[in-house]
Amino acid sequence: MSAKILVVDDDPDILEAISIILEANGYEVVTARDGLDGLAKLKEEKPDLMILDLLMPRMDGFEVCKELKDPRRAKYAHIPIIILSSVREKASQRRYELETGLQLDVDDYIEKPIEHNILLERVKKILQKAGEA
Repeated sequence: MSAKILVVDDDPDILEAISIILEANGYEVVTARDGLDGLAKLKEEKPDLMILDLLMPRMDGFEVCKELKDPRRAKYAHIPIIILSSVREKASQRRYELETGLQLDVDDYIEKPIEHNILLERVKKILQKAGEA
């Protein structure tokens, strides 16, 4: 059975590019255009992995990470998260720490523009670690 991956990004070109790469490699892909939509899809689809953009309208990736820390959403806490961002990793983590006082608890971080080999490698590694691949 192939892993189901939820991709949350407000850029339709990025959603399409990531979907094509992942689907070509046998993954099932579900997409969302912002954090609110992403959380709704998380509930509906129960993906094996979430690829999450940080900077989005309505609800950004930082907010989604905060929401997932909520005990009421504990059943989703096991879902690995790969952050996707054009912001450098250290800057993003620092902002999150300042906002929440917590470490940004994600499984991996990929900077845009995305290299598809790196994307596939990271997805495979995380799914294997989670026992899904």
